Amino acid sequence: GHVRSGLTCHPDEQHILYPLGWTVVVKELGSLKQVFLRGHTDNVSCLCVSRDGLYVASGQVTAMGCKADIILWDFQQKELLGRLSVHKGRIEALAFSPSSLYLVSLGGQDDGRVAVWDVGTREALCLTPASPRRAGNATVVVCSSCRDEVFVTAGNGTIRTWELDPINRKIHPTDCRSGQLKRVITCVKMAEDDSYFYVGTTSGDVLKVNTNNGVMASYGPQKNSFASGVTALLLLTSGDLIVGTGGGMVALLKASNYKVIKKIDVQGAVTSLACGRQGQQFFIGTDECQIYHVNLVEFKEEMIIACHNEAVEDIVFPLGISDLFATCSKNNIRVWHTPERKELLRIVIPHSICHSIDILSDGNSIISAWDDGIRAFTARSGQLIYVVNHAHRLGVTAIAATHDCKRIISGGGEGQVRVWKIREKTCELGEILKVHSAAVSCIKIKKDDKECVTASLDGTCVIWDIMYFVRRQLIRVTRSAKCVCYHPEGYQIITSGADRKIVYWEVYDASAIRDVQGSASGSVNGMDITSDGTCFVTGGEDHLVKLWNYLEGAVTHVGVGHSGTINRIKICPGSKYIVSVSEDGAILIWKYPGSP
Repeated sequence: GHVRSGLTCHPDEQHILYPLGWTVVVKELGSLKQVFLRGHTDNVSCLCVSRDGLYVASGQVTAMGCKADIILWDFQQKELLGRLSVHKGRIEALAFSPSSLYLVSLGGQDDGRVAVWDVGTREALCLTPASPRRAGNATVVVCSSCRDEVFVTAGNGTIRTWELDPINRKIHPTDCRSGQLKRVITCVKMAEDDSYFYVGTTSGDVLKVNTNNGVMASYGPQKNSFASGVTALLLLTSGDLIVGTGGGMVALLKASNYKVIKKIDVQGAVTSLACGRQGQQFFIGTDECQIYHVNLVEFKEEMIIACHNEAVEDIVFPLGISDLFATCSKNNIRVWHTPERKELLRIVIPHSICHSIDILSDGNSIISAWDDGIRAFTARSGQLIYVVNHAHRLGVTAIAATHDCKRIISGGGEGQVRVWKIREKTCELGEILKVHSAAVSCIKIKKDDKECVTASLDGTCVIWDIMYFVRRQLIRVTRSAKCVCYHPEGYQIITSGADRKIVYWEVYDASAIRDVQGSASGSVNGMDITSDGTCFVTGGEDHLVKLWNYLEGAVTHVGVGHSGTINRIKICPGSKYIVSVSEDGAILIWKYPGSP
């Protein structure tokens, strides 16, 4: 949702495309089918589709001074056609010419150049600075609607029309004149007949510029401009405009006088507007990771896709239920319907950060660990049941509930483990257990509710007797312990973390049985085991989901899809799905091997 103009509707009006981390997602409207275009080595920064629908182009960010790739995709085959590399640091914007002969690319702030590529040969025809020296950076590019050789760039104090000379491999700029107005341009839309184009500005107004002579024809609204700036534009066949703003307003403007005819409000700043179904509907993308569908006649929004817009910290399934799961991220908890991938419930606590969640075995309540305490909510409505303020001195970092729904085990940033007794409308502190010297990262409770194991960033795992509240065993790993799991039979545990090793331990005497390499690069952050103990899954900084055979200690399957560090991973009850969550805000649902 953070990529400007990242949401795009394909000309066949059956698909929408949007970037997710390093991946471009192609979603079929009206179904749950998704296809992933993978090939980038860093976050996708821009995306465009050719008018004939044959090609998709996507650009990425990269380290300063290094070349950033543009990837040209075949839409029908969903295959990579070629990599175009000339810009450094970042690809700011892309645009196809009307007949898909050329692709125009704009480099980022550290590059500042505009390039024209021959789509057929995948060669750069020309490369030149995008804006004059007296102006700022160009950040937007749009091609003519009728002529392959004409395009427009705009940005901080610059609006330019360009004409390509393909024989001499040169492009010639013409600076547009806006009189006394000095504006920072955020978006550009070209008219179908090429006679004019509109630009949206951070000042909250829209400028109409003549394409042929580069002179501003009009601008507005002059009195009641949009306070948060214009962030997206859509030009209708009637000539009217749809404007998206940084404050979440989407307005229909009369082109003749820039008067607002209709308006709606959505959550988050509008980053994309995409037209669909013969101009009778359009889609809105916001930086809150939400996509809306709007019917132009009724002008009412319907949210069709939603997700977290920050790193997802935890994921949990209710006991014995695979069709529902809950996730937490920053200041919110969400409950999802697995088969339809739809959000059912959202709980938001402003100005707080949620680190971990669990669902009680009876399915009636969700308990959550926050930086300012413990909160419990009803699972159906999300209503707050109780809150324990300052449950830990440095915030609550991990939480788990016993299977009999009578106690909560919490871990804090200072390393303490606390046992709480659940009452009807509150919970009371029972015991404080002190061994860890750093934040508790994971808590798992044995099936009989007599024992639990905690992992800490200080490199220790402790097996606790939670009937008599004493330490049974202390396990030291090489570096920070991030995750731990009980074998279903309870006689072994497996641990992993920053040392990248998966180690099997005997619960009875804390002796190490076996260790295997869990990751070639980066820590292992999440781990879960099947109910029969035959397999387990891991995920971490290598972005890979790995399924392991427990007895052999060998990887049987690898899932490639995440663009960011995997924080947590769970196998659903019945081993139908595997769900993994990551730093880039993604929730990925995987088919468990061998499931129907």
